[in-house]
Amino acid sequence: MIKALLSALLVLVAVSSAFGKYIPKTGKRIPQTLSRGWGDQLIWAQTYEEGLYWSRSQNKPLMIIFHLADCPHSAALKKVITEDNDIQKRLDEDFIILNLMYETTDKHLSPDGQYVPRIMFVDPSMTVRADINGRYRNRLYAYEPADLTLLKTNMDAAKKLLKSEL
Repeated sequence: MIKALLSALLVLVAVSSAFGKYIPKTGKRIPQTLSRGWGDQLIWAQTYEEGLYWSRSQNKPLMIIFHLADCPHSAALKKVITEDNDIQKRLDEDFIILNLMYETTDKHLSPDGQYVPRIMFVDPSMTVRADINGRYRNRLYAYEPADLTLLKTNMDAAKKLLKSEL
């Protein structure tokens, strides 16, 4: 009797934890350490070079998130991005994604300085989309938790530009 109740409780906990979280079409993926908490169910590129290769071969834009583990602004942005199922779905289906805790050697990825959090887009032709930016004049590629609507708009712009340019 106790085993049956514990089994039923375990099933209820498992089922309830599955609701509310975006799961890709291909099924639940094994969590990767490359996500660094930005979406464990997503496939992340390991390096900038790998992200460029995937972007070109799959004809999808590359979205790069620059952040730091101990930065409160990065942590706040990470929280809202991981909780937004629409963004998680877009990242899974429409983008090659990379998150970096260090700067790359490509100076095009820091046209207005090196700060975090910063989100940049690169199209499959390996062109950094410096024209797709956030709402701040002094940190053009910075986003805050309140900027999710703008981030979604910019994600749409990165996809539309991809289709019209190639």
